[in-house]
Amino acid sequence: MSKYRVGIAAMVHDHVWGELNHWSKLPNAELVAAGDVNEELREKVKSEYGVTSLYKSWQEMVEKEELDIVQAAAENSVGAEIVEACAAKGIHVITEKPMAARLEQANRMLAAAEKAGTRLLVNWPTAWQPPIYWMLEMIHAGDIGEPFYLKYRAAHNGPKEIGCSEYFWKWLYDQELNGAGAFMDYCCYSAAMNSYILGLPRRCIGFRAKLVKDYDVPDDNAAILMHYPHGMGVAEASWTQKTGTWSPNPIAYGSEGSVGVLKGKIVLHQEGKEPREIDPSPMPVGYTNGPEHFIHCIETGEPIRGTCDPEISRDAQAILEAGLLSADRGQPVSPEPY
Repeated sequence: MSKYRVGIAAMVHDHVWGELNHWSKLPNAELVAAGDVNEELREKVKSEYGVTSLYKSWQEMVEKEELDIVQAAAENSVGAEIVEACAAKGIHVITEKPMAARLEQANRMLAAAEKAGTRLLVNWPTAWQPPIYWMLEMIHAGDIGEPFYLKYRAAHNGPKEIGCSEYFWKWLYDQELNGAGAFMDYCCYSAAMNSYILGLPRRCIGFRAKLVKDYDVPDDNAAILMHYPHGMGVAEASWTQKTGTWSPNPIAYGSEGSVGVLKGKIVLHQEGKEPREIDPSPMPVGYTNGPEHFIHCIETGEPIRGTCDPEISRDAQAILEAGLLSADRGQPVSPEPY
């Protein structure tokens, strides 16, 4: 069996270690190289995953190695450079969420992959969670009629406080590298879900502020209100929430009912019927994690599904950009179409 040669472009996004675990279990993929400026991370990938072709930069790795796929795990602001460099060599890229720090970068990523004919997947952890996956598919199937409201709250007590590595939280707290603070890190999830369900809104109203932290961060709480012709979306983000979110999350309302996720179950309310708690089915074949789905799509030619579709993720970035500009200007901003 021929194997896809996978290289790792930076390792400062902590999600990468879970993704490398997925890559290591695929029979038709092989982790062959990694590039990162941090010696400790190079040693970690060598000791934990047996990667011996190590480079002091991802640029050198892409230049010197013969790769089929690159797993990108750099700062949000660097993703465009990685995709452009890889596309020029015909290399497919899977990158961590959100797509970029700014919309201009997301546009460059989409354009580079389109021009080269390479595949690009934006890896959203929520995409592989059965309750959220099936909830969104139920909305698409019409189980609540025409959707007009979708909200998702992403929250914890802060990257440093929950134990993220210093390599990760240092750039998350950097406005230029991340794009904002909690706003970019966590409003992105609802932006992607709303992009998938409702598309690109007419306008966005954003809010962000440092409300709680006693050290310097771009913002620690944020929100975006998305205005659609016949609906609205809500994104909430917090780096100061010490407890779990205990209301349905996400939750959506439609013309014939509502659906949400609560304690791992899908809760469906339909007009004239008793509410139902539904145990989510297992994920579809080829759709249990990002690496598996990426190779499945490369081999079959099938489109990348759900929020991981780069066009959906690009529109999510447009929502984030409009929300960010709105928060900083104090007025509504319309997101730009591609």
